[in-house]
Parts: sequence; structure tokens; C-alpha cells
Amino acid sequence: MNIDNTASQMRKGLLELCILGIIQREKEAYPSDILEQLKKAQLVVLEGTLYPLLTRLKNAGMLDYRWAESSSGPPRKYYSLTEGGVLFYTQLRNNWEELSYAVNHLTSTI
Repeated sequence: MNIDNTASQMRKGLLELCILGIIQREKEAYPSDILEQLKKAQLVVLEGTLYPLLTRLKNAGMLDYRWAESSSGPPRKYYSLTEGGVLFYTQLRNNWEELSYAVNHLTSTI
């Protein structure tokens, strides 16, 4: 088995939770800021992965966005959670906590 492939699949499965968590914490977020925060947490994600995910979440009613003028280029799109997005994030977060507890319990060597 290839550990890199398995680790990549695990990260992909948690990416949605992490992105929603960043937007929830910041109240609204610009995609390059999301990428920077993911990178700081050692979850390196490419723009080509992030933008389709943001679009899918927006189309599912989890995100909204607003345009803001930029002093250094074209207008910027800032994303925020909708009410449904907040609920979905809360559910994902609860599921993660339950799963994390179970995995830690089952893989603990103590």
C-alpha cells in the first residue's frame, strides 16, 4: 500500500471541514487567505482544489459571498457561511469530534 495516497485521501476528506472552520472563525474569508491558513497548518492545497470546492459549497447553499473593491487589482470575492452553512459546519465538527475520539481510542497504545 502507498502511505502517501492514503494520507492524501484522509486530508481530502477533512478539507471541507477545515475550510468551513476557517470561514466560521474569520466571519468571511478571501480564498488566498484560506490557502495561507491551510498552508500554515501544513495542509497544502492548490487553488485548483480550493475554488471548485468553494463553488460546490456555494451552490449547495452553505456559503455566500460579497464583492469588495481592491486597491491592488480587481475586486475580491469574500466568502461567508450562510445559516445552513453554520449548521452544516456544526454537524461536521461534531462528527469529526466523535470520529477523532473513536480513532484515538482504538489506536492508542496505552
